[in-house]
Amino acid sequence: MFGFVGLVCLISVEQEKMDKSAFEQKARTWREKAVSASLHYGAGKEEAEDIAQDVMLRLWQMHDELERYQSVEAIVTIMARHQLRNHQRRKPDEALDEAKLIRIETSPQTLLEIKEDEVWLEKKLQQMPTTQRTLLYMRQVERRSHEEIAQLLGIETTSVSTLLARARRTLLEEIKRRNK
Repeated sequence: MFGFVGLVCLISVEQEKMDKSAFEQKARTWREKAVSASLHYGAGKEEAEDIAQDVMLRLWQMHDELERYQSVEAIVTIMARHQLRNHQRRKPDEALDEAKLIRIETSPQTLLEIKEDEVWLEKKLQQMPTTQRTLLYMRQVERRSHEEIAQLLGIETTSVSTLLARARRTLLEEIKRRNK
């Protein structure tokens, strides 16, 4: 009725369903292991959940190869540790809260000047062309690389460098005019 090719396809589909169901049965245990390992290595609860999600995605991508490993749990632990390191590398460095330090060491007059400077700078940033403001935000606040910005905006990396330089020059000129 099915023919040889149809029978092979049917067996393949059944085998894939079995693989998926077998994966789903073990996935809960592996996910818990990933969360536990992430927490053990210093992740917060939310970060551990994110890491576990990433680990599960990677496991599913390699689900056909999992049978060759003696201990998938060990793989899960290693993946969780590596994902945590990657998450920590992507985080911007936590600097000291400069606002608190300034308040401790400065007079009310200086605090007022700092506030005025912040308001002025925010105003000047809002007056900049949207492209320049967006590029500065992505680079300075989000700490994205030139390559990431180029990819997100669909432009060349050299264009990102040029546009960033132009935005910074525009801002520097405004600062020089203000300080004259």
